[in-house]
Amino acid sequence: MQADIGVIGLGVMGAAIARNFHSRGLHVATYNRQRDVSERFEADFGDERFTVCHDYTGFVASLSRPRRILAMVTAGAAVDAVLTALAPHLDGDDIVIDGGNSHFPDTERRARWAAERGFRFFGMGVSGGEEGALMGPAMMPGGDVEAWERLRPVLEAAAAHSDSGPCVDWCGRGGAGHFVKMVHNGIEYGDMQLISEVWTLLSTIGGHSDAQVAEVFNVWNDGPLASYLIEITADILSRRDPDGDGALVRQILDVAGQKGTGRLTSVAAIELGVPIPTITAAVDARAMSALKAERGRGAALFPAPAPGFAAGGQGALPSDLGPALLTAKLMSYTQGFALLRAGSQAHDFGCDLARIARIWKGGCIIRAAFLDRVHDAFVRDPDLPLLLLAPGLRADIAAGADDLRRTVALAAHHAVPVPALSASLAYLDTMTRAVGSAQLVQAQRDYFGAHTYRRLDGPDVAIHSEWSALPKV
Repeated sequence: MQADIGVIGLGVMGAAIARNFHSRGLHVATYNRQRDVSERFEADFGDERFTVCHDYTGFVASLSRPRRILAMVTAGAAVDAVLTALAPHLDGDDIVIDGGNSHFPDTERRARWAAERGFRFFGMGVSGGEEGALMGPAMMPGGDVEAWERLRPVLEAAAAHSDSGPCVDWCGRGGAGHFVKMVHNGIEYGDMQLISEVWTLLSTIGGHSDAQVAEVFNVWNDGPLASYLIEITADILSRRDPDGDGALVRQILDVAGQKGTGRLTSVAAIELGVPIPTITAAVDARAMSALKAERGRGAALFPAPAPGFAAGGQGALPSDLGPALLTAKLMSYTQGFALLRAGSQAHDFGCDLARIARIWKGGCIIRAAFLDRVHDAFVRDPDLPLLLLAPGLRADIAAGADDLRRTVALAAHHAVPVPALSASLAYLDTMTRAVGSAQLVQAQRDYFGAHTYRRLDGPDVAIHSEWSALPKV
């Protein structure tokens, strides 16, 4: 019996997704570079529908044609090594999928390399962690649309399901799959930072215990804020330190790790000229968290100032923060989807934003109840330039804007840093103000560099002024 799909790499994610395919009734071939890893996998999970292979020749031969191969290896040189090893064994209709967090330009380079050697290559983002990989992740494949149809049956079988169907779909041509996953991870950075800032406000200014904050998050998880990250935050805050009396979260060193996808999202946005201030603030916050020694020295030299005013008092915090958090999150998603649109246009991916929102409804880390409304917004208007302009979201944003404003002001007067909440508010205020501060910036550019400007009464004509020769007002 030949296998329906092959999985290369039996680390945490690879082993889990191989078992996922197997649990859906598929015959799965596996290969791992380290033989002992394959042997442990076979000892733990092997049966007649697992073919555990110890070399590439046997692995490829065990697969039904056209072959479907999913590589779950570390992004970078390991992916190139797998492709180089596989290439001599593959035919024109065979498809190799990179399911790691590769950078999308690398995916496009690899697709060209594979095409020159006569087989297909896909880049596919996979989200949901180990549990998602085992039980059903969200998957974001990008590549040749004809090849997608051959991948579709096995990927849909393994994907998470929402009320809108399997959480996998074709994301576009070329490196679209990994581009979409990169933006997903950027939004994830923003979500996590916003939630952490709200927890800090509730526990510091609000004076809530972690158990009380957990209950606030549980309540929010039954409403418009319902999401995986809100759910797990409530659970985290309710867990006791096994070596003490308080919450375990209080014993964790306040230095956040990162694997680089958030930074890549910010870099891509800068290159495309798309503002994503909430996401970038979250990336910066992680970088600043790593400066633990410097922050300690700063705290000793600059004690926190006394608060200027309470902006409604402690009792206003829980009721204000729910709508404030929802509004801030919608700004982050607005930025993420704007980047998806710009990236799709610049790289000719052909992304369907409604389809992407549907994929993210289940299985992935950023799954959230309001993605139904995001999906509907792009179904109704595929050319919607900014998510915050969608009729179905305007009421929530308008209702929460003042709450977000009070929250940021309250944090500032208590010297509590909330960079992502502040960035969301600044983005909202900027994108809902018809005339901003760029008039003076453009005048300055023309003054020192003769870069020209355009007048309100003649926006199609570039003008330079000799500013020092102009009469004063």
